[in-house]
Amino acid sequence: MTDSAAEETVGAREEAVGVSGGPQDPAEAGRTEAVDGSPSALWSGDTGTLHEASRRVLLELLKGPYVSGAQNPGLWAALVADQATIRSRLHDLFLDLVLDEYDEFAFTRKVETHDLQVPSALRAERLTFLDTAMLLVLRQFLLTAPGEERVIVGQDEVYEQLSVYRDGDESTFLRNLNGSWGRMVSRLRVLHSAGEDRFQISPMVRFLIDEDRVRELTAVYRRIAGGEDAAGSEDAGGEAAGSDAGGDGDGGVDDQADHGLGDGGDDTSDTSSDQGERA
Repeated sequence: MTDSAAEETVGAREEAVGVSGGPQDPAEAGRTEAVDGSPSALWSGDTGTLHEASRRVLLELLKGPYVSGAQNPGLWAALVADQATIRSRLHDLFLDLVLDEYDEFAFTRKVETHDLQVPSALRAERLTFLDTAMLLVLRQFLLTAPGEERVIVGQDEVYEQLSVYRDGDESTFLRNLNGSWGRMVSRLRVLHSAGEDRFQISPMVRFLIDEDRVRELTAVYRRIAGGEDAAGSEDAGGEAAGSDAGGDGDGGVDDQADHGLGDGGDDTSDTSSDQGERA
């Protein structure tokens, strides 16, 4: 074989193999070209412009109830690093970003504006009477420990505070309490296990019900606890301000929560949608 023929054979072999030395799949070559063509592309045909970490944190914000730096430091770092872009993407969906850098959590809520009629991208969640009462108790525990990095409570402490609302047999009331406690842990995610039947209260509790609503609800619950007629307690129901709860102006726990007051302790069947679900 001549030298020129040998060079042609070697060249043909080099064209037939990929950079790894094996045969190159034409589809893989196209995918590589597409991804390499855009620094943010993650797959062939991907037209997204956000980097992977930013996409993941955006998705978690939309899923709700919130993103926590303590629970997921990787997502939190991605959010802080690309905050302006993520906020812009949320504005495309008529949502705002609420971010607390001190306690390291963030959630979405419906944009508040008088300039136009804003559609809701967040699904409402119905809370029971005891759900709302438990949120108020947890909020009070949090506020009575200013400056504390972690506020830890026991289930028995919370249940004792709520015992004034017992109406009927004890076993039914306890079942309803356990249902509300489960929703605080799994759905609203405002309680995190701290070991030995102790739980840390998330600072998110402060944002689930706004100050004006707290005053209204506290007055109603005091009347009920005092044995007064609670016929008007249904009017005290409302939306959580900033809750994995959101809606008409309120939260990225943010699903708005309609508080079903006056039922005296309903079970989980009263919940109309999973906390944090997004339409």
